[in-house]
Amino acid sequence: MSGVGIGQRPENRKQRMVKSLWIAIWLVYLNAPVSDLLNGGHSTGVEILGWIGLVAFVGWYMVLVFRTGRGETNAVVLGSLAVLAAQSTVLSLTLGSDWLVLFVYVSIASGAALDLRLARWTIPAASALLTAVALAVPDGPSSLEELLIPTFLGAFAMTGVRELVRTTIALREARTTVAQLAANEERLRLARDLHDLLGHSLSLVTLKSELAGRMLPDHPDKAAREVADIERVSRQALVDVREAVTGYRRPRLAGELAGTKVALTAAGVDTDLPPEPDLTGVPEASESALAWALREAVTNVVRHSGARRCLVALAHRQTLDGPVLELSVEDDGSGGPGRSGGDPGNGLTGLAERLEKAGGSLEAGRLRRGFRLVARVPTGSAGEVTDRPSGPVGPMGPMGPTGPLGPIGSGA
Repeated sequence: MSGVGIGQRPENRKQRMVKSLWIAIWLVYLNAPVSDLLNGGHSTGVEILGWIGLVAFVGWYMVLVFRTGRGETNAVVLGSLAVLAAQSTVLSLTLGSDWLVLFVYVSIASGAALDLRLARWTIPAASALLTAVALAVPDGPSSLEELLIPTFLGAFAMTGVRELVRTTIALREARTTVAQLAANEERLRLARDLHDLLGHSLSLVTLKSELAGRMLPDHPDKAAREVADIERVSRQALVDVREAVTGYRRPRLAGELAGTKVALTAAGVDTDLPPEPDLTGVPEASESALAWALREAVTNVVRHSGARRCLVALAHRQTLDGPVLELSVEDDGSGGPGRSGGDPGNGLTGLAERLEKAGGSLEAGRLRRGFRLVARVPTGSAGEVTDRPSGPVGPMGPMGPTGPLGPIGSGA
């Protein structure tokens, strides 16, 4: 976390500087006591004592608010607030109504440093003390009208902001914890699957190896058959592991859409994404191919296009070859490596091959302003899916199979 919230302890020099400046900004409202010391006509001795009292109040206030979150008990915070309240009372009674503003800082400090269950008592108490002192000093009632609302409502607003900051931090930590738990669960699942896949095969290889070793001196023909079985089991185990690893590496379209938003936002590109896709009837191989297409397209936008906006759309369409799921990625950039010449680039070439294996196709080409990539994969049987777009239509043209698109060889 680069900043530090209300009621949170700064953890580095930058956070300490930010919090110090933030606290210092609000000290501008002490202009009334300062003006009173400079122009109030007090004697030299009173002015000196007033400056000492003001500096002591500000120092105590800064220490209280700045050190909040370092593990202080409520008793320590309440004691500090009592000292601030006593200083405010003494200075207001001795120097006049211009010093009543100090009670606003006492109340705000209550909201910033105490939990709501205590602040809901200390804030009204500070407001009541302000009222009592204001009625006891000359011109106090007129100042009370201006100070009572900030003292009461401003402090309760501070408690709300503090709770909001704490809730945000807690949610962020919970999200991190959930991600770690998900990663741990995935590792455990991978370990279980590999154990189930390899445990039986490796045990069988070990037993047959021992058996072949015993047969080799007297029955070499039987030992040869056991060795052949070992080879067969080993090859099958290798196939099983490759299939398992391929399944773990296979990207999912929903996950890639979420990653797309993060990547484009981080690159400063405005994005318009479709809702969660309807993948009914879409084979896993087709979904994986579209996910790879989306990843490659977004990578090109981030690295090469210099675009300010990127539109992503998904639509089920009925074509002459049957129903397809179509992914369209369109940006308003100026292109980049592999986009201006005839060479589509290794990424798009490999992507076209991947889509072709899934029975799909890829089209990519420059627009009048920007670049568009369209990937299609077959879905269920004909007649199951009608033309029902599930993504936005871009202002740069329809996000469908028509438009100024060329085949993959026309540029990427």
